[in-house]
Amino acid sequence: MYKEKKNNACILPVGHARRMPSVDIEFSDITYTVPNGRKDSKIILRGVSGQFKSGELTGILGPSGAGKSTLLNILAGYKSTGIAGHITINGVKLNSRRFKKLSCYIMQEDLLQPKLTVLEAINFSADLKLGFHVDRQTKDAIVNDILETLRLTNARETTTERLSGGERKRLSIALELVNNPPVIFLDEPTTGLDDLSSIQCIELLQRVAQSGRTVVCSIHTPSASIFAKFHHVYVVTAGQCAYRGPTDGVLPFLQQMGINCPIHYNPADFVIEISSGEYGEVYVEKMVSAVDTKCPITPISRSPKCQFEIDDKNIKIPWWDQFCTLLRRMMLQFYRDRSYILLKISLHIFLGFVIGGLFLGIGNDGSKTLFNFGFCFACLIVFLFIPMLPVLLHYPFPLGLESRSPVVDPQLYVPTQVQLVKREHFNRWYSISPYFFALTLSTIPVQIILSLIYLSMVYFFVGQPLELFRIAMFFSTCIVCVFIAESLGLAIGSTLSIVNGIFMGPVISVPLMLVAVQGLGEQDPLPFYRLVPMYLSYIRYGLEALCVAVFGYGRKNLPCPPEEVYCHYSIPKEMLRSIGMVESGFWSNFLALVVILIIIRAITYYLLRQRLQPNKTFQALHLIGRLVKSHLSMD
Repeated sequence: MYKEKKNNACILPVGHARRMPSVDIEFSDITYTVPNGRKDSKIILRGVSGQFKSGELTGILGPSGAGKSTLLNILAGYKSTGIAGHITINGVKLNSRRFKKLSCYIMQEDLLQPKLTVLEAINFSADLKLGFHVDRQTKDAIVNDILETLRLTNARETTTERLSGGERKRLSIALELVNNPPVIFLDEPTTGLDDLSSIQCIELLQRVAQSGRTVVCSIHTPSASIFAKFHHVYVVTAGQCAYRGPTDGVLPFLQQMGINCPIHYNPADFVIEISSGEYGEVYVEKMVSAVDTKCPITPISRSPKCQFEIDDKNIKIPWWDQFCTLLRRMMLQFYRDRSYILLKISLHIFLGFVIGGLFLGIGNDGSKTLFNFGFCFACLIVFLFIPMLPVLLHYPFPLGLESRSPVVDPQLYVPTQVQLVKREHFNRWYSISPYFFALTLSTIPVQIILSLIYLSMVYFFVGQPLELFRIAMFFSTCIVCVFIAESLGLAIGSTLSIVNGIFMGPVISVPLMLVAVQGLGEQDPLPFYRLVPMYLSYIRYGLEALCVAVFGYGRKNLPCPPEEVYCHYSIPKEMLRSIGMVESGFWSNFLALVVILIIIRAITYYLLRQRLQPNKTFQALHLIGRLVKSHLSMD
């Protein structure tokens, strides 16, 4: 069991030696502004101050648009630009990088990895957060303790898609409790839950806070029973603090302002109504003006034995451990997604029959030699769109996640991969590089198998030469093109939303196809301005490699059917000369494809990294984009 103690005592996690200090958060004069048009800016928070203590469950209340979620995001480090003021942790100035190692942020949406049981999800979380240096027996003790505490024991073998709303919320909390964080931030944890599930969730958070942790959550219109379970309340109105202090001090504070709460009226609803101005703006001004005098911030006494200390070596999980754990999780999820596998296999078989039927038997027909060029081009088009489009639907960052996402039925809601990666990476589950390499490696077997299913059908249907080296060259070229198309989809999906990604994918693909076929049949050299875009398209290299694999390397003349008087392109070398590929070599084109694949993968990794950890350049670009969007909306 966890060794728990209140009143600023250090929190000792199960089975491993790392001490987790209790953490008190203090902030003063926090101001947050966002651009609003070309010259104006909108102030969201206006110099708010307060403190959140360890061992207390704190609720941030306020009407919609008051700034409660913004304050939570700033304290959690989810927002880092446009902020002014001071934040201290145990009396020490906030170090965001260091503080993130002690805290976790549970978003309003229950972002859970699909196709995993509750027990598997928590075990993977333990492997990622604790590493392999903690033995399995210790991890099992931690996991079982958390399952019992959060009442998830009966659902341990249930997959995340089949959990109820309350179970999903408790699992989201359980995943972050594995490494015993002393600070937990939650954005409206009761959203989408019924009254009973909401009370159970808040009771759970109350017990977690009483164990010595600092639990802070924004909450929208809690019931009276839920409101009474908070130890500390922070009320925000129009970006200003209207009350801060114990829950049972809210009504006495309002009485001092000349406002009496009606009998049997929910105090939470009453204070929110007053702070929203329903009883007049004069009372709002009174509350804001009286906060500093009626609710002063008193210094927090701390034990000298429990300092803000972190041993980076102890909490640094090796890169290899993260990579192996993520790879195991991805392979298990893919294995469980049987319907998706069958759909992909069926699609490749269907396309194999379609393409094979269109070009049936033309591979060794001297009168239809030019059709082989069309067959090679059709294979490249198949391996451009089929690998790319599913990624554009499954991976992108959806619109609105950075602010607020609509609440949907958890049974129907399937988060995209970037949502999950953003949540897990922000909570320090793993670094970006092991995730990206695990993602890259996990897709290789399935893409190769699916490609071989399609290629083994069409290659023999079309009647291409059954020579091992030609088959190897043809198949390997197509497989590399598959990985290039998948990488393009990842690059687009990690940068754009689903709607923009689905639009941008074809917009990029069509020019790649058009510029790849220019100059075919022309005897004169292409001008430089046409030559450059042609060889910027990887499809050109793939097309030349496939044509050389089929017709190059001394292939004998193709037989001409008896009904044909003359077959001009029955000589393979003449075919290559007429389309301008007589000097092309297979290995030079194949090497160009490999280089393009490496470059696009590197670009994809860079874009994903900037999406999750933007540098100043990308932050400036993001700011410019917001200014342009706000300007267009004003127009």
